[in-house]
Amino acid sequence: MTDTSAPCQPPAPTTRPAAPPAEARRRRGLSGPIAFAAVAAVFVLFMAASSAPSPLYVIYQSEWRFSAATLTTVFAVYVVGMIGALLVLGALSDHVGRRPVLVAAIVLEAVAMSLFIAAGSVSVLLIARFVQGIATGAAITTLGATLVDLNPRHAPHRAGVITSVAPTFGLGLGALVCGILAQYGPQPTRLVYVLLLAGLVLAGLLMAVLPETTQRRPGAVRSLQPRLGVAPRLRADLVGLVPILVASWALGGLYLALGPSVAAGLFNLPSHVVGGLVVTLLCAPASLTVFALRGWPTGRTLALAATLLLAGTAVGLGGVEANSLAMAATGTIVAGIGFGASALASFGTLAQIAEPHERGELFAVAFVISYLAFSIPAVIAGFATTHVGLHETSVVYSAAVMAFCALALIAQRTRTSRLKNVVA
Repeated sequence: MTDTSAPCQPPAPTTRPAAPPAEARRRRGLSGPIAFAAVAAVFVLFMAASSAPSPLYVIYQSEWRFSAATLTTVFAVYVVGMIGALLVLGALSDHVGRRPVLVAAIVLEAVAMSLFIAAGSVSVLLIARFVQGIATGAAITTLGATLVDLNPRHAPHRAGVITSVAPTFGLGLGALVCGILAQYGPQPTRLVYVLLLAGLVLAGLLMAVLPETTQRRPGAVRSLQPRLGVAPRLRADLVGLVPILVASWALGGLYLALGPSVAAGLFNLPSHVVGGLVVTLLCAPASLTVFALRGWPTGRTLALAATLLLAGTAVGLGGVEANSLAMAATGTIVAGIGFGASALASFGTLAQIAEPHERGELFAVAFVISYLAFSIPAVIAGFATTHVGLHETSVVYSAAVMAFCALALIAQRTRTSRLKNVVA
């Protein structure tokens, strides 16, 4: 049984061992430290691209006259594509190599950026987001595995830290930079995608000279068959994590899908910089929290996560009710700390309780739960906003997140008591 006092190290993706050092040195390409840094940068680039549309949704909505329901649908198709790619393509690089999958994902992401640049209607926007979701899903699993392969021996946890920090850091960075470009640059719905496309060209060149870290092996076609399963002995622990996963990821989905709309509609702040900052205020504290708490026990971190998510959501809701921007921003920052602690402890717990051969499928299930919570509630909120208004939807959504946080606290206390009884 898992010791909940174990440090909450960020989980590293399950992967095949890296190639022997002698063999790796014979392969041409970037040196180890440069390759590791390049892969980390590409990871951040993909996540930044995924949040770039968030500050632009308000512009699209104004220009093309579509509802909040349509807006959140555009947001959700990205998640559909990502989940599909995670399930189907997650293990492909173990068979055909890291580099081919990364290059293909970058090419597909470049196609998505080109579609964004050319978009003149909601239908093209939907296609672009779906293609981007597939590219991102294929990339993040392979990028994480590549970081593990390239992880320096003197810093065994570095890959885990990067794979935990990069997503929220990239999301916050992409939204903020896009907001600034949309506010002060020309062609607000195109400039950021042109710059991202240029970054992807550079990323493609770097990945083309990346040293291959795995050997090809048979079974590539069979690996495309989606598999979801949880060993019976792990189910109780996974169920206990569901409330915190739903609470944190549902809150993240709300901010990325409707955060800029809330700033413009409820606080009368139509600035695109503010729209991007809304996402950054949630994601930046999350990144810092993952790094700061990486040595904490998982049980303690989970309890802190649920408490801060609940408190931050409550303060943010108070800001909406009192029309206080300072209160809403404070609540977002507190919730962001809880978001980061939740991601760190949830996946850290899963990494601790599972054997190496069980982690792949267990993490796949956890990711599916997380991204469903990330998208479905946001879509429901979009339809609710169309019918009952943004303010009422924000109140109900916040209350639901707080309820799941309370369930998470109860679940964590129950799990702690159960483990103590087993030890006794």
